[in-house]
This record gives sequence, C-alpha cells and structure tokens, in this order.
Amino acid sequence: MHDLVDYEARGIPTVMVASSEFVDAAERQSGALGMPDVASRAVYVPHPIQDATDDEMRAKARAAYDAIVGAITAQA
Repeated sequence: MHDLVDYEARGIPTVMVASSEFVDAAERQSGALGMPDVASRAVYVPHPIQDATDDEMRAKARAAYDAIVGAITAQA
C-alpha cells in the first residue's frame, strides 16, 4: 500500500490487486496514509490464493482483467 500511495502522490495511476481477505486492511491502511481512494479502486480476487494452482491463478487473473484495466484507465 505504501508504494501505491507514493506512486499516486507522484501522479502515477495505480490499481491494487489483492485477495478479498484484505479488503478491510487495505481500506484502513490507505485511509491512514491519506488516500482512501486507493483501496476503493482496488480489484479484489477471490481468496485464498496462497495454495492456488497456476491454472487457478490464471483463471483469477482472467476474471479480474477487465476490472483492472477499467480501474487504471478510468484515472487517465
């Protein structure tokens, strides 16, 4: 989150991608860092990811692709 806030402060659009387990943590941390919009624009994929197979991760990435592109291009 610190990197995303740093990039945003420098005018570099970002989109955080994380598992759904981290919604609350992302919202709290981005708010504490003064940029709550970073978490509100994030794309959350289904949890868990730690033990997901490569094929499962590819499926999660494919499912999130349009949301990621939409979030980053909406900022332009």
